[in-house]
Amino acid sequence: MALDLDITGHALNLDNGNVEVLACGSAEKLRQLRDWLHEGPPLAAVARVDETEVPYQELADFRVG
Repeated sequence: MALDLDITGHALNLDNGNVEVLACGSAEKLRQLRDWLHEGPPLAAVARVDETEVPYQELADFRVG
């Protein structure tokens, strides 16, 4: 979804089963991504989404790992 929205950053699978998402983009596109994260991809089991604002970072692409 981040790629479709032209958002840069990353989505990392953490050892504890959580997923960390760092997303950089326009406020509207970030809102769309946040709304989608509450549902997640078809096989995901989203229990909750925590959100923290961090200083903007200039990133070249979106990476998944």
